[in-house]
Amino acid sequence: MGNRLAVVLFNLGGPDGLAAVRPFLFNLFRDPAIISAPAFVRYPLAALISTTREKSAQANYSRMGGASPLLPETRKQAESLEAQLLAAGHVAKVFVAMRYWKPFSDETARAVADYGPDQIVLLPLYPQFSTTTSASSLKAWAKVYRGGGQSRSICCYPTTEGFVQAHVKAIRETWIKAGKPTGVRLLFSAHGLPEKVISDGDPYQAQVEATAAAVVAHLPELSDWRISYQSRVGPLKWIGPSTVEEINRAGQDGVGLLISPIAFVSEHIETLVELDHEYAELAEIKGVRPYLRAPALGVEAHFISALAGAVDRSLARECGVAPDGDWRCPGVYAKCPLAMKGS
Repeated sequence: MGNRLAVVLFNLGGPDGLAAVRPFLFNLFRDPAIISAPAFVRYPLAALISTTREKSAQANYSRMGGASPLLPETRKQAESLEAQLLAAGHVAKVFVAMRYWKPFSDETARAVADYGPDQIVLLPLYPQFSTTTSASSLKAWAKVYRGGGQSRSICCYPTTEGFVQAHVKAIRETWIKAGKPTGVRLLFSAHGLPEKVISDGDPYQAQVEATAAAVVAHLPELSDWRISYQSRVGPLKWIGPSTVEEINRAGQDGVGLLISPIAFVSEHIETLVELDHEYAELAEIKGVRPYLRAPALGVEAHFISALAGAVDRSLARECGVAPDGDWRCPGVYAKCPLAMKGS
């Protein structure tokens, strides 16, 4: 086995300035993994959505300084992971590839090829697999990478111990910092998907539920918990309950909320604007007090160690795609990458 290792971290990407908002949105909505329609329908629809949503999206990015923090956050994660791999004795370099804004996969693919790796580990920063996220990123990479090296993909890691412990630590520290309030419901908020995506065999919702169950097993002090889904777009029916519905329910039940962004590993628009501003304002109106929010994992030590461990474990197996940890999708999920390759 060769010893020069390249690890590629995949994430959504985000506009690096207000002028980039419309083309970013266009790239997002023209992806067939997001809108499953023929190109002659999808492209005009993506143009329409990106145009009509441009001003409101720009206003939200303005609240974060005029750009998405996702790329700087992901680069910090790459640097931390690379440092840990080097400390463990690997000859390694960690790269970042974004799906809908720079650096795109083709740019990163050229950089990886120039590096000349013997081994490549493709690692989406989406802990729970979905056809709309990890699968889309890995498919885009396969189209553009023309360099050498044996390649392995980590499709998901919803119950990997270090990942779970990182969430436990973030939630518990948020609760303790607030004075250990009683009457607080733990709400795991994940990005939503249309119901049709799940009914077609996407395992994302099952994996979100598995992550939440693994986390609460370590948090007996927060026994009242629920899962919700945020960021709905378009007219289709989405999986639920929505985070808005759960905020309303908390108000009716007379409890506070501690929200954990269970499917987000970096701070970005869904956490810094949607959770911290829009939903916080709704919680105030509904009398939900306290309203607390655990941070995204970022470069938390347990999380970075979990990623490094996932890389090591992937190198010990055959090339191809596999989850990290003991999670395996039930057979009903035909869009699980193991099911799709006939495993």
